[in-house]
Amino acid sequence: MSHDPNAMSAHGLSAPRWRQAFKMLIPSALGIFIFFIPVTLNGRTTIPLDHMVNLLREALGSASTAYALCLILAGAAYPLLTGSWRNSLTDRIFTLLKAMGLVAAILAVTGWGPAWLHTPNMLPFLFNTLVISVGLIVPIGAIFLALLIGYGLLEFIGVLFQPLMRPLFKTPGRSAIDAVASFVGSYSIGLLITNRVYQARQYSAKEAAIIATGFSTVSATFMLVVARTLDLMSLWNLYFWLTLLITFLVTAITVRLPPLRSMDNDCERVDEEMAIRERLPSAWKAGLQAAAIAPRLHQGVWMNLRDGLLMAISILPSIMSVGLLGLLVANHTPVFDWLGWLFYPFVAVWGLPEALEISRAAATGLAEMFLPALLMREAELVARFVIAIVSVSSILFFSASIPCILSTSIPLSVSRIVMIWFIRVALSLFFAVPAAWLAISLSS
Repeated sequence: MSHDPNAMSAHGLSAPRWRQAFKMLIPSALGIFIFFIPVTLNGRTTIPLDHMVNLLREALGSASTAYALCLILAGAAYPLLTGSWRNSLTDRIFTLLKAMGLVAAILAVTGWGPAWLHTPNMLPFLFNTLVISVGLIVPIGAIFLALLIGYGLLEFIGVLFQPLMRPLFKTPGRSAIDAVASFVGSYSIGLLITNRVYQARQYSAKEAAIIATGFSTVSATFMLVVARTLDLMSLWNLYFWLTLLITFLVTAITVRLPPLRSMDNDCERVDEEMAIRERLPSAWKAGLQAAAIAPRLHQGVWMNLRDGLLMAISILPSIMSVGLLGLLVANHTPVFDWLGWLFYPFVAVWGLPEALEISRAAATGLAEMFLPALLMREAELVARFVIAIVSVSSILFFSASIPCILSTSIPLSVSRIVMIWFIRVALSLFFAVPAAWLAISLSS
């Protein structure tokens, strides 16, 4: 029997390529199904991830309270056990806030403390509705988020969208991957990528700042919490894609305004020109290469479950403390009323009856991105949809994303960040109202 070495060589090359293709396509397709394909179960139509969270919460019953309390306790203890509280003033402040969050959680569970803390829209809502939901959604969502961003789909989409980055956002083509990672994954993933590339001088200060403040928003799992809080799960796909569109539209405008417009733009430029006919093969190749080095599925699930739990213990105590402080300020002081008047014209121009309430709620997002949703959960459908979009597209808030940006090497001061936040909220409000009307008309 004769052997054709060329045929053997070709077979040896094609087999791994097929394995890479399956390794990319199957997890990615499953991730798309989990996050974006509505399924009807027990008369309720929503995405599979939402069904999973509901089923798990029902299975846990009263144990979900103990589970959430354990996560908050772990989050409060983690900076002390690791010594990270010593790293900076910001870390020390957030360690204190997490300790306060633990105290608030104990009060919520035990019923101790003054009666006004236990009114339905204060500690009970923060803990029972928000904290338990986030504590379940983030770890479960992290598992399936790995399917979307860990097996090549991220790189495939990133390469396809590279031609849009420079003309739309004034960033290099390769930043498309950062943008998709930030929006679909989480701001922590996106900021990690951005900071590394900036330190290697492959992004200028301006480009790094644009990516950090324009794309590093909360993950799809957090958007799910917002949608559940505001009772928008029946409009999930419209909400997700319209929020993505408005977030990127606002970024495209913001990069052309101060303070981003005037930032330093010097770095080591890389030639990224590619013929249109080469784009799809290059995207496919990038996806396969990412799939080839991705961990085995069970390893990826474990790694992302661990990361999801770490993220949950990091944010839950802050939600309790910053959320409670924000609600107290919103309900008992005029601070957010004053700030809300600055945004009022951007909503009032559309003639929306709840313009002032929406503007006031949007202003609270500077403290914590969930606060607007907490304040508007009883509002009319259009107002809830608007605030759900703005909560995400504003991107910047002091309980998490702003400290993360300040901890990087990207030269953004607090004053610049607050200026960018104001511009983003104003533009987001202006675009979100017609988007809400469109979504509701399409769904009816």
